[in-house]
Amino acid sequence: MILTVTLNTALDITYRVRSLRPHTSHRVTDVGERPGGKGVNVARVLAALGHEATVAGFAGGATGEVLRERLSAVAGVTDALVPVGGPTRRTIAVVDELTGDTTQLNEPGPHITPAEWGVFLDRYDELLPRASAVALCGSLPPGVPVGAYAGLIRAARTAGVPVLLDTSGEPLRRGVAARPDIIKPNADELAELTGSHEPLRATQDARRRGAHTVVASLGAEGLLAHTPEGRWRAVPPAPVLGNPTGAGDSAVAGLLSGLLDRLPWPDRLARTVALSTATVRSPTAGDFDRAAYEKLLERVTVTPA
Repeated sequence: MILTVTLNTALDITYRVRSLRPHTSHRVTDVGERPGGKGVNVARVLAALGHEATVAGFAGGATGEVLRERLSAVAGVTDALVPVGGPTRRTIAVVDELTGDTTQLNEPGPHITPAEWGVFLDRYDELLPRASAVALCGSLPPGVPVGAYAGLIRAARTAGVPVLLDTSGEPLRRGVAARPDIIKPNADELAELTGSHEPLRATQDARRRGAHTVVASLGAEGLLAHTPEGRWRAVPPAPVLGNPTGAGDSAVAGLLSGLLDRLPWPDRLARTVALSTATVRSPTAGDFDRAAYEKLLERVTVTPA
């Protein structure tokens, strides 16, 4: 079982419009709604790849009820969310069908009380012994300590469970110091962490700060991986237009599934890039186009960096 932690879950809503223009009224051509938050998306992709996944974190209010109801219908995913008093947030993705661009609106999460945080920590400790890997994903809702991920990483390392961290800002900085097995920042997050806008130098610095392996998302330029076994760049065969929502989460799923399948790093990175690119091509946020994934897997270029 892979444990994915989403402290700031969301109900993801996708609107499609013919053309998005400021200061005008729009007729929505299609509406999609699904359980979301980074770790929830990771769990859904892992399940589609044949792995059992458990989702931990928080859910509350009417939005949280809808999220859990929708999550119960996802085969291969187990709900271990902690109920809270505040309402789960919503994220709104507006897809412009003319250009393929997406505009994202993210609500803040519910305020988590010290008692609710304590319940989550107890549940995390209960789940860790059964986990083959842990993914710590996304932002922290109000009330959760800024060093929360660092503590969760240390607990996973004590239990001997490999842990991947995918967050940003101060939670990332503190989390890296706790020595996670993998971090997956994008270019901006990596630059904020290290102060360097040169990706190769920045990945080296992130490893010096404590990350065992750094896999940086570089958008259309693919991935840059700096590992103890070597450095690689993985690039999709061509630029892709579409909805990028969830592409980074599919990348996390690719890295974790490759870890558990014991793939060598070049194959692991090819899977990761193919999954994230197929997610951009999918019409629904946070899903991936399986046919596109299988075709892309053979066309991703992986070279030493």
